[in-house]
Amino acid sequence: MSSSDVATATDTMPDYAPVPATALGPALNEQGYHVGRVERNLYWVTDGVYQAAFLTTHDGVVLLDAPPTIGHNLQRAIDEIAAADGVSNKVTHIIYSHHHADHVGASFLFDKNAVRIGSEETRRLLLRDNDPARPANEETFQDRRTLEIGGERIELAWHGASHAPDMTFIHFPEHDTLMMVDIVNSGWVPVYVSNLTQDIPGYLEAPAHALTYPWKHLVSGHLGRLGTREDVILHQQYMSDIVENVKTALATTDPTPYFMKYGANAWAGVKGYLDAVTNNAAKPVIDKYTGVLAAADVFTPSTTFWVMESVRLDNGVGSQVHP
Repeated sequence: MSSSDVATATDTMPDYAPVPATALGPALNEQGYHVGRVERNLYWVTDGVYQAAFLTTHDGVVLLDAPPTIGHNLQRAIDEIAAADGVSNKVTHIIYSHHHADHVGASFLFDKNAVRIGSEETRRLLLRDNDPARPANEETFQDRRTLEIGGERIELAWHGASHAPDMTFIHFPEHDTLMMVDIVNSGWVPVYVSNLTQDIPGYLEAPAHALTYPWKHLVSGHLGRLGTREDVILHQQYMSDIVENVKTALATTDPTPYFMKYGANAWAGVKGYLDAVTNNAAKPVIDKYTGVLAAADVFTPSTTFWVMESVRLDNGVGSQVHP
């Protein structure tokens, strides 16, 4: 592609609101990652979009997720900390937050004999997917499990389906930290359709589950900084505003003009109506959160659409019964 083609493509791209400084994290190093201490021997790694974490112990390293976008930089980050602290750099355990490839697709980079741990549902889904990059976890739990590894305690819990059917909450009670992936993007709105969530009712409930734990630091799985309890509360408010505006839009947007215009093309009528509901519900949320949460103007319509479909189909709001 020539420079003129690039310039033309750039000219046709939409402009978006600036990213608030509060959404940004620390600068990345020359290799494209940042590794930082969370508390004591718990560390987090980010490439500015994805996050993982690891715990150094006297028995080896416990890795929490293995996003492929960070890839080999995971071991580089571990090596960096191990050299500085004089501890082992060998990954002996890998804990999966859930089965999705974008969060655990670099698991294959580590010793095949490393103990992989996740929920029963995570194992079932990984066996189904049969992806060599994501070896299925051998150790499982159903609802809750407490791990004691190298003198450190890690609490695992499944609170029901949300972003995925197998989401695991990972709590470090001695490190004041919770790892809850793909629910809250600290400082940012969710990406497409509520972070590509499969179960919106569960997704909406997940932050409340998170706030029942005692913690100060949140490893959220995405973007460039650690989260706080205030980030979770702000996310709750944002999603609640979407739900309430969806209910209002469903009650006040008249479908008649769309079906009159498109006649026999029923899907065009449906699209026109549901797009109108989405736009009517999203606009006040965009206006309220632009400058507060990054990309509010980019992805709020997509998330609003998916929440609207859940409100209609899971909650029955806006169902129109033929007289």
